[in-house]
Amino acid sequence: MNTTRKTGALVLAAGKGTRMKSSKPKVLHTLLGEPMLWYVHRALEVLSLSSITTVIGHGADQVRRAFAELTDDAFVLQTEQRGTGHALQEAWPALKKQQLDAVLVANGDTPLVPAARLRQLVEESEARNADIAFLTISLDKPGAYGRVIRDENGFAKAIVEAKDFHPEDHGGEVHEINAGIYWLNMERVPPLLGQLNNNNASGEFYITDLVALGVQQGLTVLAVDGGTDPGLLGVNSPAELVRSEELLRAQIVDGLLDSGVLVHNPAAAFIGPKAEIEPGCELFGPLEIYGKSRISGETCVQSHCRIDNSVIGAGSIIKAFTHLENAQVDASCQVGPYTRLRPSAHVCDGAKVGNFVEMKKSTLGKGSKASHLTYLGDAQVGKDVNIGAGTITCNYDGKNKYTTVIGDESFIGSNTSLVAPVEIGAKALVGAGSVITHNVSENSLGITRAKQKELPRRK
Repeated sequence: MNTTRKTGALVLAAGKGTRMKSSKPKVLHTLLGEPMLWYVHRALEVLSLSSITTVIGHGADQVRRAFAELTDDAFVLQTEQRGTGHALQEAWPALKKQQLDAVLVANGDTPLVPAARLRQLVEESEARNADIAFLTISLDKPGAYGRVIRDENGFAKAIVEAKDFHPEDHGGEVHEINAGIYWLNMERVPPLLGQLNNNNASGEFYITDLVALGVQQGLTVLAVDGGTDPGLLGVNSPAELVRSEELLRAQIVDGLLDSGVLVHNPAAAFIGPKAEIEPGCELFGPLEIYGKSRISGETCVQSHCRIDNSVIGAGSIIKAFTHLENAQVDASCQVGPYTRLRPSAHVCDGAKVGNFVEMKKSTLGKGSKASHLTYLGDAQVGKDVNIGAGTITCNYDGKNKYTTVIGDESFIGSNTSLVAPVEIGAKALVGAGSVITHNVSENSLGITRAKQKELPRRK
């Protein structure tokens, strides 16, 4: 965005959010796997502002951990949560140190805020030389939102919080509300900060009071009409969170359909904003795809699958009821149904992982098969290996984890336990029902089966 002034952003994210009925910081509640605050940061990043500073308070350490990639100076701590005006007062020294000309203030609980509306506010504020500007939205039922009060000429003169608003004092209900997003001139606003007070029903310092104070001081105060855009509304309760998530979910699925991804039962497809799905893929809801998952073209993901931060190569089939977490599936693979791929599981080109197979920190080589009822943990399996049903790599002795290595073209019989550390050589055969505790050489047969006996049956 081209801006004539050095403009930074301030995100207010210190509140507890009592209506969420949770001890978790409000801005860390998620939509499609990402916290609310992440969405606000993303919208601001689109504007290419000079800086983004976030005010934190309740659960501050949790917020820092959730955004560990940010430096310490990206945060301002509001030790006491005494309202949005107090948060601005606490952050002002940090903003001043950045030598900004203006600051764009947004709330951390508006995950659907459109970058286009933020840009509109900045551009109109600069074009009209505003000292204070804010976005508004019109609602049929304004409810608990602060009302925008205008004078007889249509200019904004105050914002009245819902708890302090009385319709009879303003000629009836007011449907234009404050969206809680502000543009402030860093030179003209400081004298007003000290005039904020908490003489209101909540006993808090409101940033909204800057509007009336600015009008009284003869500053240029601008109310920018955001229409009826629902993305400007904040999230204050579980019900509002779910409604916002549904709006976002539908937007993402519609975008995938437009790009050439076939999504069956789209109303039951939950796909996160970081996921990348190439045209030509076919998805069947209900399913969930979150995090930085990447699915290449011509891949089919059947219903009731959950995929987190995983990569799937072209032409693979992920069958129903399969879970992938931080896993990698290469091209032309078949996974599932009822497969679980845990972190660092890697299924190489053309390999097959079948029903009730679990992999963790293991590689299944090209063309290899583990078709059913198998656990592969801390295992390195070569190419063209057959893993029989009921095979277990016993990787944990109660204190340490050990690795199992299975060479190319080996055959592991059904109901086999491979007690790590152990190595099975290339083209080796392990007899069904064996418990292997020593290495098996290549081109050899390893078997520990006891000799079968036949005795008279007791009556």
